[in-house]
Amino acid sequence: MNIDSDKLPREKALAHGIKSLSDAELMAIIFGTGIKGKNVLQMCDEILLDNSYHISKVARMDVREFMRRYKGIGPAKALTMLAALELGTRSAADSLKVSDEPISSSAKAYEIMKSHLDGLQHEEFWILLLKQNLKPINQIRVAQGGLTATIVDVKIIMKEALLASSPAIMLFHNHPSGQLKPSIQDRELTTRIINAAKTMDIRVLDHIIVGIDSYYSFHDEGIM
Repeated sequence: MNIDSDKLPREKALAHGIKSLSDAELMAIIFGTGIKGKNVLQMCDEILLDNSYHISKVARMDVREFMRRYKGIGPAKALTMLAALELGTRSAADSLKVSDEPISSSAKAYEIMKSHLDGLQHEEFWILLLKQNLKPINQIRVAQGGLTATIVDVKIIMKEALLASSPAIMLFHNHPSGQLKPSIQDRELTTRIINAAKTMDIRVLDHIIVGIDSYYSFHDEGIM
């Protein structure tokens, strides 16, 4: 099945620039070819339609789910697409870090950290180490757990902050269920980390829970 020449994504990109392409056309360039009975643009448009045209929903799939939902797409094509989407996510987060601006809000902190936590099927706990002027130093994963919990060692958090000579930190973990409300354990852990940090003159500025395309800020909610 042929595609009209005036609709070929590569030719369109060369003539008008990569930003002129639709999501389906960008995906078509990544896939390169379609599958039996469908050209590459039809295939890509059907994938987007299945996700209500939200490319972020595609990005959250793992390879097995992608191949199970879209019959005829093998591991090479699936991996290529998901790798491209992941690279785009990381690029967006990296652009914020390259700007080297202070972390002035929970929204900005979330934008930097969401690529690490959004879409995971298990819990992880990360810290964002900051300079005195609140510019980022580094992001470090300090724990990884299961579907509903992860065990966090407060001593590891303090060690990483001291090694980086960081006077301020922000805490992050995800809820794979998408439920943003902090649990009793989340609150207790936050209190323990704050108390430990005080003894070392380290400020804990926020604890952010990452859900599905959204977040909960302990600071913004006035509970720390």
